Order: sequence, then C-alpha cells, then structure tokens
Amino acid sequence: MPSKSSARLAALTVAAVCSAASTVVIASPAHAEAVRIHDIQGSTRTSPYAGQQVTDVAGIVTGVRGYGSSRGFWIQDPAADADPATSEGVFVFTSSAPKVAVGDSVTVSGTVSEYVPGGTTSGNQALTEITRPTVTVVSSGNPVPSATVIDARSVPNAYTPAGDAAANGSVNGLTLRPEKYALDYYESLEGMNVRVADTRVVGATDPYTELWVTVKPRENTSGHGGAVYGSYGAQNTGRLQIQSLGAVADFPDANVGDVLAGTTTGPLDYNQFGGYTLVASELGTLKQGGLERETTRAQRRGELAVATYNVENLDPSDATFAAHAAAIVNNLQSPDIVSLEEIQDNNGATNDGTVAADLTLARLTDAIVAAGGPAYEWRSVDPVDNADGGEPGGNIRQAFLFNPERVSFTDRAGGDATTAVGVRKVRGKAALTVSPGRIDPANTAWTNSRKPLAGEFVFRGETVFVIANHFNSKGGDQALTSQFQPPARSSETQRHLQATAVNAFVKQVLDTQKNADVVTLGDINDFEFSDTVELLEGRGELWSAVKSLPRSERYSYVYQGNSQTLDQILISPSIRRDCDFEYDSVHINAEFHDQISDHDPQVLRFRP
Repeated sequence: MPSKSSARLAALTVAAVCSAASTVVIASPAHAEAVRIHDIQGSTRTSPYAGQQVTDVAGIVTGVRGYGSSRGFWIQDPAADADPATSEGVFVFTSSAPKVAVGDSVTVSGTVSEYVPGGTTSGNQALTEITRPTVTVVSSGNPVPSATVIDARSVPNAYTPAGDAAANGSVNGLTLRPEKYALDYYESLEGMNVRVADTRVVGATDPYTELWVTVKPRENTSGHGGAVYGSYGAQNTGRLQIQSLGAVADFPDANVGDVLAGTTTGPLDYNQFGGYTLVASELGTLKQGGLERETTRAQRRGELAVATYNVENLDPSDATFAAHAAAIVNNLQSPDIVSLEEIQDNNGATNDGTVAADLTLARLTDAIVAAGGPAYEWRSVDPVDNADGGEPGGNIRQAFLFNPERVSFTDRAGGDATTAVGVRKVRGKAALTVSPGRIDPANTAWTNSRKPLAGEFVFRGETVFVIANHFNSKGGDQALTSQFQPPARSSETQRHLQATAVNAFVKQVLDTQKNADVVTLGDINDFEFSDTVELLEGRGELWSAVKSLPRSERYSYVYQGNSQTLDQILISPSIRRDCDFEYDSVHINAEFHDQISDHDPQVLRFRP
C-alpha cells in the first residue's frame, strides 16, 4: 500500500467546502419549530433537505472544531423523536473558527449540504452539514444532551446491507436499519454526542493524532489484542476511530492492546480516513497493555532462513538505518536471505534521473555490521527512472541481502531493467538465464509498478530460487465504509495480472524441475484469502505459508484498526510437502505508535 503519510498528505491538499459564516448573539430565542435536526437527517444517508435553505434550526452545541480544513461545530436537539433511524445531531460548517461554545443553545439558518469527504469519485458516504450558516446564540451554559452509549450490545454483528442494484450498489437511498447493520447504526448517530468506555486499542496512534478502538473485545481478536481481518464477509463491526478536540500534546501514544480506560465522549463524525470517528471532547485515560516487539528464533545449522521486509521508502537521508539494522540482527536473528521492499535510490525523492541504490544498500549493510550482524552482500536491478511507481523520484525496488558465510548467490550476467529472466535446464535441473533478473518486465501487468526480482541461491549444495515481489498498491479502492456495498476493489485488476505472471514463471521453473525449491515473497499488497493470492498459488505451484499460522497470528499490517496480511512468503510443493518448515510473522512495527516501517517482516525457515 502507499505509505499512510503520503496518502494523508495528498488528501489534505483537497480543499473542503468553503462557506461564509456570520454569528449574532441575542437575548431571546428566535427559531422555527417546523424543521428539526432529525428532519434534516432523515431516515436514509441523504438528507431530504439536501440543497435547500433551512431557518432557525435549534440545538445545543456539543463540540467545537476550530482547527483544520473542516472548522465548525456540532449541535444536537435534546428533544429526540421516536425514530431510531433519524440522527438528532448535525455538523455546522463555518470554514473559519466558530464563535460558539459547548453548551450554547443556538439556532442556525443555512443550506443543507451533503459533503463527500475525499470527493464524489472516492465512493465515500456523505456527511450531512449545514453550510453558509447564520448562527444565533440563544443562551449559554446549558447541559449537553446525554451521550448515546456505543458498546458491544448496541452495535449489530451484520456490517452493512447490500447496495441498491438500481443505484449502482449505493446504500444512500436505503432506509437505515440501525438495529440490524453496524454501518446503519453508526449513520443513525451521525453528528450526535456518543460515548464509549474502557475500549481496547486495535490501531496504534498515528502521526495524525488518531487511533482505533473496538467496542467488541471478543471480535476476531489477535494474540496482541488487535482485530484480525480474516475475510471480506467478516468485517470487524466494533472498530471506531478516535480523534480529539483537545490539544495534540494531550493525545496518548497508544499501541495495539492498550486500553482507553474510563469514558471517551464526543460527536460522531465521518471522514475519508476511516469513516465513522468519535471526535472526543472527553478522552479516556491510557492504560498500557505492555506490548513488546517480538523476536523470532535463530535458524539451526541445517535450516535456511528467508525473510521479507518492507522498509518503507528507505533512502540515505533517513534516520532509521540503525533501527532497521537492529531489527534484522536482533528481532529477525540475521536471516540468511532478506528480500527488501521499498529501497529508494541514492537521493531518495529528488527527481533528477538517479536510479542507482548502491549507497542506500551500503548504508544498510554497514549498519547491520555495526549492530553485530553478518557482512551481508546484496543484489538488485536498477529500474528505469520513474517507471516502477511509488514516490516520484524515489525509484523504489526490491533487493536481496544474503549472508555469504551461509549461502551463496549464483551470478549470471545480463540482468537489467528491461531484460526478462528465463528458465533453462542444466544437467537435468532448472537454472535462471540471468541472476538477478526481472520477471517479464515488458508485461503491462507491471506498468508503473515494481517488477519482480528473481535470484538463484545455493545453500549447503542445494539450489533455491527466490522471487522478491512488491505488487500494485490498494490505492483507489473504495473504503469499507463506502456508500457502495460491497465496495469496489479496482486495484485488484492489476494485481491479478501480476499474480498470473509470477505464477507462470514459477510454473516454468517447476516444469523444468518438478522438485525445485521456489520461495516467492514480498509485499503482495493483498490478503491471504484474496483472489490475488489464489491466482498466485495457481494449481498448487505455490502456497502462502502464512496460512500455517493460527488465524489470530495472520497479519503483518494494521490499517484502520484491522490487523491484516499484506506481506507473505509462498512456497513450492517440495518445501510444503516436507512439512519441515516454520513460518513467523514477526510483529515489530505495525502495532506500535513508534514504528520504523508500517509493515511487519516475515520469516520462513526450512531445510532445502
């Protein structure tokens, strides 16, 4: 996936809806009774008043946001109607810092708008707002309407209804059924004052001062307290994003498995970076869960240890080399072969035609030695400038590290950015035509994406073929909280082509030598249960070894509170058949707020 930071920074350049605001203060109430907040919200996701002017809509201010691109405040009607589908809260978008305070009784006149965070092409649900408001403060110091409790009993187990086929799969026009569907339940509370209590953290605090909790502590729990994403049909309905209306410095640095003890209370918002979000005016106290970074065991004398590790846009200017080196030496126990993803060129994002990454790799290997590890050698192929996607100018690529004291690399000249590696038979066994080499680089499957890197290694006299991958990201897919249900996963199309191409190459190796040891690994950017992985596995040519782990351990990445598998190591039948392999997802990054990469490395140990 693209890094969370780059995706967020790109999105923040999109301007929010602009509107003028005026505020007056008078001593006596003046609002119309005809239109109430629940009338504006209605019983579907789209307001029946969308695009219309409303006058003197009454409510109590429950929260004020005076920062960012979405400045405004929330109001709630303390006199609720009898329909659980109609929210009693709404956001008033002012564009500038609001001149109201929590507890003010106000009337608001303005235009009802359905604002789609991320733009209409994103597929996101819309947030009902009152824009271009004229605000009248009637009185101050009023009690804030009691917060609605969100907990395991109130949130339904079913995630969402299927979208209306006549509306291209949109759920916008469907009547909300908050008693049956989790997304309908959250939508029925949009803009209202809500409360959660003693919630476990399932997504660590990120650089944007937000974290994820679950109100369902028993829902698909990982070994560390996260929420495992195990299939498209089993969503984690208890996940909820937490932000704060308070000072950034007061927001807790939380890891997965920590608990926000006590109550967290505030308006329920909706944004493009995770959907329904509790924007806290009262934040619970962090109770640490004691999460520690894992360490895998060292390989035994006769075992080959192969690892994959996405080092997140590593370039010579980064300050993380020592930390990455320590992780490889200490937490991964110095694997014999390490497939690295997201190695950038020698000047990182400077877009000047540089493609070589020898300085990046030299700095990393030197840091590994300084950390007490082996003197790794490396092999890679420089890409064509700006042809492999990722950060413009960065020229990310895969690279092999290997410990020459335990494994040798079979060098065969001729591999470059545009030459395809092939397979030939030598004395009855498979051999690569170039090593290292790139798989089918002219194939349109790899347009603006990383080309797989194939290498031939020898361990204790046995040849092992290793293919390093970094498939197309999930950028452009509709969110789990999309108005379109099920959401479209448009990025799959390219990954399916990529998986097919890699499987075809592995099949060439196995057709040449049936019992060849082939390890295909890397950032697959898709789940172990996905169609992408099914295509990569083919008809048994490969098998994703993460599936040998208990379901509670199958994850390498945490996204929006879902612990999920993106990084994988797939093995050929000769390795799987022996049943003499061991797989470990080494959790050192994804669940921590102070991560050096957003991916956890994976390690496979086996006897060739």
